[in-house]
Parts: sequence; C-alpha cells; structure tokens
Amino acid sequence: MNSGALSSASTTVSGSFDDVVVPHLGAGYRLACWLLRNEDDAEDVVQEASLRAFRYFRTFTGGNGRAWFLRIVRNTCCSWRGRRVHSDMDMFDEEQHSSEDTVCDPETLLVRRATAAALDEALGHLPTRFRELIVLREMEGLTYREMADAMGIPMGTVMSGLSRARWALRSALDQHIALDQRTVLDQRTVLDKP
Repeated sequence: MNSGALSSASTTVSGSFDDVVVPHLGAGYRLACWLLRNEDDAEDVVQEASLRAFRYFRTFTGGNGRAWFLRIVRNTCCSWRGRRVHSDMDMFDEEQHSSEDTVCDPETLLVRRATAAALDEALGHLPTRFRELIVLREMEGLTYREMADAMGIPMGTVMSGLSRARWALRSALDQHIALDQRTVLDQRTVLDKP
C-alpha cells in the first residue's frame, strides 16, 4: 500500500511538472539562444534550467508556469555567462528557422535573409537587458505581467525598459541601414570612375 501511494504521488508531481515546464522548453531554448548567442550553450542552459526546475518544483506555488520557467532559464543564462568565455557569434540562419511551405522568388528570399541578418546584428549590439525585453515580448509573445514575473522586476519597469529597448533597436537598425547606403554609394563611385 505504501509503494502504491508513493508511486501515485510521484506520478502526480511528475505529471504536474510535465504540464507546467515541458510545454515551455522551446521558449526557454529560444530565450537562451538570444541571450547567449550560442546554440550549444543554449542547449546546455535549458538542460540545466530544466533540472533546476525539476529539483525545485515543489516550491512552485502555481500561477504562470511559462514565466516561472523562463525566469529560471534567464537566471541560468546569467550564471552561465559568468563562467563561460564567449566564442564568435553565429549568424542567424534564415533557412534553418524559416518554414519550408512558403515558396518565394530569389529576390524575396534575399530581402528576407538581409532583413534577418540586419535584425540579428542590431539585437547583438543591444545591452543584454534590452535584448531580453525585446525577445520576451516580440519573439516569445509574453505579456507585460509575464515578463515582470520572468525577469523579477516591476511591470512599470518592464514597460519603460521595453520602450527604451525598442528605441535602441530602432536606432541600431537605422545605423545599419545608413552604413549599407554609404557602402552602396561608395561602390557606385568606384565603379563610375574611368
């Protein structure tokens, strides 16, 4: 009787963990990729964060499981960053992250690839806090409340920080566009010379 009660209790806890954490592993991985800028490190961080979530699942008091797990991923990224030396950043691979069901002409594909590369470069130049805010809101679709829970900051701070992050991203993209335009003009000047 004790073994049956024990196995049903562990099933309940395991099922609850599966319901609360497992559906958000992909979101945790995407967040870790954006924060660490390295897919291999992101996989390791999500694995470590999952172990931490499992180990401390009894402290989960309910509420938003996604925000709870993403906060663990974020904290794990912070500690991971402190003990790892970063290697060169990998560029965003548009082919890997795009859906295969949309068939486009080469010009559209080139524009999409250039846009993704510009966005990736601009995000890479943002401070970590701004990048976190942009990724959680725009790419993971978290609400302001979920972001506040995930980052452990007040909701007002999320809103003002997100505003500053969007402004910084816009400025970084403007700088990238201006640099591209200067490069094109310089190339035309060189080609036009006799």
